Amino acid sequence: MPRTVMIVDDSLIMTQKLTVLLRDLGHQVVRVCKSGAEALRDYPFVKPDIVTMDITMPGMDGIETMAAIMGLNPHARVIMVTSHGQEAMVLKALEAGALGYVLKPVNKDRLAVMIERAMSHMAAA
Repeated sequence: MPRTVMIVDDSLIMTQKLTVLLRDLGHQVVRVCKSGAEALRDYPFVKPDIVTMDITMPGMDGIETMAAIMGLNPHARVIMVTSHGQEAMVLKALEAGALGYVLKPVNKDRLAVMIERAMSHMAAA
């Protein structure tokens, strides 16, 4: 089933890659945000099914942004996108409410699994 997705990442290359992967999986990218502040501004208007969130961004990092989005919508579905070597930050994100994570470079199959897991998590809740 197609999902609406908001991508939050400060890297143009990463947002382009995620957009292609998500479209290849049949999903609709409804917003690309380059910062946590943009994501917080736009989330209430876009109301995506899923948010992919980079952990490391200037200003507000992905964990802070996710927590703020969860404050706006406790049922928000956030998947973290991270680089190798950030295991402690991934654990912190999962404890704060992220429903999963994918490592960079993002693998299409792993992304598909995380999206379905996030969607089924809320369906079961």
